[in-house]
Amino acid sequence: MTDYGRGPGGEPWHPDDPLPGDGERHWPGGYDGADGTAGSWDPYGAPTPRPWPPQEPYPGQPYPPQAPLSPEQWPPHSAGPAAHAPYPQQGGWDSGAAYPQAPYDPQAPGAGAHPAPAPYDTGGYPDPYGAQAYPPQNAPHPPHGYPGPGEVYPGDAYPDPGAHHPDAAAAPHAAPAADPAPGPDPETGWDPGPDRGESDFFSRRDEDEEPEEHPRSGETSRRSRRGDRPKKRRAGCGCLVAAALVAGGVGGVAWYGYQFYQDRFGPAPDWAGEGSGEVQVEIPEGASLSDMGNLLRELGVVRSHDAFVEAAQSGGGEAIQPGVYTLRSQMSAESALTLLLDPSAANVLIIPEGRRATEIYALVDQALGEPEGTTEEVAANADLGLPDWAGGDVEGFLFPSRYSVGEDTTPEALLTEMVDRAEATFTDLDLAGRAGTIDRSPREVLVIASLIEAEAQQDEEFGRVSRVIHNRLAQDMRLEFDSTINYAMGRSTLETSIEDTQYASPYNTYVEFGLPPGPIDNPGEQAIEAALNPTDGDWLYFVTVREGDTRFTADYDEHLRNVEAFNEAQEAGE
Repeated sequence: MTDYGRGPGGEPWHPDDPLPGDGERHWPGGYDGADGTAGSWDPYGAPTPRPWPPQEPYPGQPYPPQAPLSPEQWPPHSAGPAAHAPYPQQGGWDSGAAYPQAPYDPQAPGAGAHPAPAPYDTGGYPDPYGAQAYPPQNAPHPPHGYPGPGEVYPGDAYPDPGAHHPDAAAAPHAAPAADPAPGPDPETGWDPGPDRGESDFFSRRDEDEEPEEHPRSGETSRRSRRGDRPKKRRAGCGCLVAAALVAGGVGGVAWYGYQFYQDRFGPAPDWAGEGSGEVQVEIPEGASLSDMGNLLRELGVVRSHDAFVEAAQSGGGEAIQPGVYTLRSQMSAESALTLLLDPSAANVLIIPEGRRATEIYALVDQALGEPEGTTEEVAANADLGLPDWAGGDVEGFLFPSRYSVGEDTTPEALLTEMVDRAEATFTDLDLAGRAGTIDRSPREVLVIASLIEAEAQQDEEFGRVSRVIHNRLAQDMRLEFDSTINYAMGRSTLETSIEDTQYASPYNTYVEFGLPPGPIDNPGEQAIEAALNPTDGDWLYFVTVREGDTRFTADYDEHLRNVEAFNEAQEAGE
């Protein structure tokens, strides 16, 4: 039987039942084949014994031919011969022309009356088994040749319950008919038996396929009953997508691993070669190597910050001076470092210590490409931010240092930066505070520093020259410095004649007592520090006989001998 209902044939299969041909069958609530007797299956009661023994099929056919019954022989509930037309083909054997039927003969050997089960009341509910009425007991065998209730033919599992009794169609609330069984193979005669869901299991496909015709009944498959859906790519496309995802993931992991290795252990990214074009780079005052690396990377000079820092740390990058440098784009870190250490590559203006203002004006004009005298005119008219104690005199406030010079640099901007640098240095040295401790004003200290800057040559001479100045001022002696006459006369020479010492000028210390009215140059930090802190000594005189040979003394006669040695050196051209 099928999975969809129970027909008028034998009772349903039980898991404990043996297969056909396995010997005795023990049916729950049915017959026991131990004694050869059989009974019809009663769903609500005990089995009804049948008096006749099991019939043996004739060779070559299920049962012997049977003669048609007369109308008087039909059970009372039948509607006549027309109501008992042969059932459709079931169970793998043909009840039609291939096997002619003969009327049932109750007197035939092995024949017996069919005991009819007592009618039962369904209580108003539909008959669960098709509401079919069984023939009365002792009724002749039905003419269609099918087994009676409870009978099973050898070699056949169960009759198809889809073929109901003819009266079942007229019964109220009848169960719907199931799909007909496929039947035996027309060539081999092999019957697979009733379908218990195997065909549905093996014919089941992806739910996303297009609806198709059911192979047996012409119905659309169950996926078509869910509604038409757009056809999707099958497993091949899914495999490609999965492979692409896996490849992408592997590639991402590899890339991340490479980047991690490069960041932790690999060399810093760097360009090769000398680069091309021109890029102006201004290295600010106090910039560290890391600051320089970031600046060069942002301007496209070097490829990475780390490459430049590594090259600078191993190549003396600490010597890089602030200023404007002309570099090139996409240079190697080593090439960039080489140019930054080369003074000729720096677009800077270097103001040496001890230069006069007039000399600085000429340097600025040259650096900015301005006509001669442009910067001097600006200094005379522009507000450069001088302090009040400067008295409007820019001399001494153009602090010696390195200054960046770019395409947009102007003389006024450059002079203002020099004054700002000088004031910052004075503040750092506490010029105003320390000047009071030696009973001098800040301007007087600045003047003394300018004299030291002009006279001293070696580092150890700065403190000694400062001591000579302080000792002479303390004893109200003229300073008698040749540097003051040269400043007054606007020249630079070591030769001072007797006539030069009579030059009329407040800056002529051979004539005037005390300090000159203002600085005679722009001193650096070392000279200012020496003016505030002179070396201890009693020296009143000094003379530089030759370069690197400056002689100090407190004895005037010794001083005259030192002067004679100087004159001899000058005559010898030393």
